Amino acid sequence: MTGSREIELKLECELSDIATLQNHPLLQEASEQDEADLSSVYFDTADQSLRQAGLGLRVRQNGERFIQTLKAECEGLFDRPEWEQEIAGPEPDPAAWADTPLAKILGRKDELQPLFTSAVMRRTYLVQQGGSRIEVALDSGRITATAGGDRIVPICEVELELKDGVAGDVFALAHAIAALVPLRLGVRSKAERGYALAAGTHDRVRKAEPVPLRKDMSAAEAFQSVAHACLRHMRLNEEILLQGRDAHALHQVRVAIRRLRSAFSLFGDLVNDPQGRRIRDEIKRLTQPLGHARNLDVFLASTLPAERERHPDEVGLLGLETQLEDQRSRAYEAVGTLLQSAEWRALLLDLVSWINAGPWLKDEAKERVTLREEAARDFAARELDRRRRQVKRRGRDLDDLSPEDRHQVRIAAKKLRYGAEFFAGLYTDKKAVKRHAAFVKALAELQDLLGELNDIATGHEVVRDLVGEHAGTSALFAAGITAADLEARSRKLLAAAADAHKDLVDAKPFWR
Repeated sequence: MTGSREIELKLECELSDIATLQNHPLLQEASEQDEADLSSVYFDTADQSLRQAGLGLRVRQNGERFIQTLKAECEGLFDRPEWEQEIAGPEPDPAAWADTPLAKILGRKDELQPLFTSAVMRRTYLVQQGGSRIEVALDSGRITATAGGDRIVPICEVELELKDGVAGDVFALAHAIAALVPLRLGVRSKAERGYALAAGTHDRVRKAEPVPLRKDMSAAEAFQSVAHACLRHMRLNEEILLQGRDAHALHQVRVAIRRLRSAFSLFGDLVNDPQGRRIRDEIKRLTQPLGHARNLDVFLASTLPAERERHPDEVGLLGLETQLEDQRSRAYEAVGTLLQSAEWRALLLDLVSWINAGPWLKDEAKERVTLREEAARDFAARELDRRRRQVKRRGRDLDDLSPEDRHQVRIAAKKLRYGAEFFAGLYTDKKAVKRHAAFVKALAELQDLLGELNDIATGHEVVRDLVGEHAGTSALFAAGITAADLEARSRKLLAAAADAHKDLVDAKPFWR
């Protein structure tokens, strides 16, 4: 089975977009064109040992030919190792994976079984873009998982695979196609979608996953892996949010965006260029509706129920809830408008293009080259030290700080926590893993308490906004009671946060 690296960008679209594209001169004038019905069966062991190892195995039938392909997890969003070989029939051939990572995983007694299938009509076009040759594949079809009853999910994708040339041309072609039809960045392979479909988890909200860092990575490679992980986290939950209002999906989209913005800050000068600064500013500007909707979710799900328990006879709380529910509906409409906009889709394409082919990677100034080539472990240790000192210094006498200064401590703690999560894969020996667990636990406790204090501050903002909307008298009275209760609760949280800060200062850094 021959090994290679597949440079492929996956874009999601609607079936009508496939029809538009296949008739467009951009593809009709391609030097090579082909069309095929592809049927693929994906295999794994009963305990899914391949999936756990980050591998996917399929046998694809194309006419009379059977092609066995082994793919490893992406080291980003579009760069993945693969091993491919023609075999005699529809069953996997062990001889074809003898020189691949699969040979070390499967024992003699391990049996492979089919888990799901994909049936795809694929139209391919070989396109010249800049100095590169890129294969454009238009895929339409479905994935079917038979476990637990037939489950089906549609496939409608545009895949751009670099045949020869430079990755930047792949993104240039993606922008050209996106100008013709609305496209969304794809972050899941057919294999991953099939596994999720078989398990019944394809439409569930997803938390952030560990970032796949290796100890031999450079700082530049580490940033790319971190940024891709944030993008993947965001897109997986955006897909759910696009289907309708979901507070948990909204929260995870916001977490993903905060993590991404923290990555910009953590990697600092390494990724600082005009294009990156523009993208960062656009992300902050465009995602403001998400914050407003989330604040209302928290108030209605946590703050208001607690007030009902304290004041069960206060009828004004019902009017307060009605007013805020109306605000939340409008806030989610604004979120939907954002996520459906061409501006948002284009920004995500700009972002993934910049991560993989932006000016920060091409700057040959000595300082920039040194930053890019620095060992990721050295970079991480220096940055985590700096962020830890920042939290320690800003958090002194925490319970006496002003709300504005507490907010700065919260921001610093958040960046330190995200950094600790991002870089965990670089420190995997037994002592480091034990220290990492204790350090993140102490940091999470501080961040949670500061987060509750921040929720109180945003609760006050929600109340002030309500007053500005000329709410009814009873609702305003209830809002006043709520504001007073929030202030009383903040005093207890401040004392607990000060203790948590001391515990964090005492926790041993896992990166030393």
